[in-house]
Amino acid sequence: MFNLQFYKRYARLLACLMASVVILPMDGCAVAALPCRLVAATLKVVPGVGHAAAAPFDTCADAID
Repeated sequence: MFNLQFYKRYARLLACLMASVVILPMDGCAVAALPCRLVAATLKVVPGVGHAAAAPFDTCADAID
């Protein structure tokens, strides 16, 4: 039957497919700016100081684009 190894392989395959669906349609600049945008979006969740802390990362992503 199915075991843990099967589920790990299936999850890894699914993660790779999802990543390729997100990244492949992007241009080169968008892929380069993706880490800056992800960090900025993560920091914006922090109440109070999130938007101020994310400002340099937003500027970085805008400069790359």
